[in-house]
Amino acid sequence: MKLKIISAEQVEFDGEVSQVTLPGELGSFQVLRGHAAMIAALQPGTATYTPVDGATVSRDIAGGVADVKNDVVSVCLF
Repeated sequence: MKLKIISAEQVEFDGEVSQVTLPGELGSFQVLRGHAAMIAALQPGTATYTPVDGATVSRDIAGGVADVKNDVVSVCLF
């Protein structure tokens, strides 16, 4: 599936991943291929993702919004 992480300044990541874990308002949640469509508010915390051809990446975020649809995860950071 495709992951796009976008901030006000730049596109921070745009590539194929096998999984994404994000800090939602009601707790952390994981997105895998075939996940149902959803929109979620993100809280400050740690986001992790695993590129198809690499090791798991973790990064702190201050919050944002995630949109999941048709195996595309779009994350807009605050």
